[in-house]
Amino acid sequence: MKILGISGSPRKKKISNVYKLVKIVLESTGIDYELVSLRGKDISGCMACLACASNNICKLNDDMKDLRSKIVEADAYVIGAPNYYSGINSITHSFLERWYQFRHNEGQFLWGKLAVAVGVGGTSGSAVTDQIKKFLYYNFIEPVAEVTGIGPASCYSCGYGESCKVGIPYFIHGEGVKITDDIIPDISKQPDVIENAKKAGELLGNRLKNNWDRKEVTLKMQQKMMQLFKEGS
Repeated sequence: MKILGISGSPRKKKISNVYKLVKIVLESTGIDYELVSLRGKDISGCMACLACASNNICKLNDDMKDLRSKIVEADAYVIGAPNYYSGINSITHSFLERWYQFRHNEGQFLWGKLAVAVGVGGTSGSAVTDQIKKFLYYNFIEPVAEVTGIGPASCYSCGYGESCKVGIPYFIHGEGVKITDDIIPDISKQPDVIENAKKAGELLGNRLKNNWDRKEVTLKMQQKMMQLFKEGS
């Protein structure tokens, strides 16, 4: 049994709150895992060419080709991304778009698997986890938990954060803000977020270890998608 972790953050591992949070979830599962960072990878969005329809294999020649087997072989996923304009960033979106290759001819490569969605933003990560969960629903994967945290928006390090009146520091701290270490968000300063990440990992691990039934999960998620379609979501 193995879990695939995906960090969609373009930041280096040492400073990426997304990477750190995904890793905490993975470590808390008690199950073998692999954590892949999408930083620096070449992954384009789906081209809608439908060349994958015959055999469920995407024909685009980029780094997604090497990730395909990891996605198929994993029993569960922990997928994290940063908040860009109240949504997931482009490479994570492209990565998840390319899961379209698994959907043709009732392809059951991913059906009934489990996942945790992770989102980090300058003010909130919930918009990110909402989008990740929708991608999971479309592939009949159950998101058993979501974890959100607040990270340092680029405004804190762009060089103009103290004077720019459309940046996060100004919006949060107001006129005359001084950027110091104590006001820069980091999940290491958010014990509730770390605890939530650990609980999410434990929940995922327990679900996988205790009578996890892919057929049962598949049916549940198919019903979820039917409901979403009826609601126009």
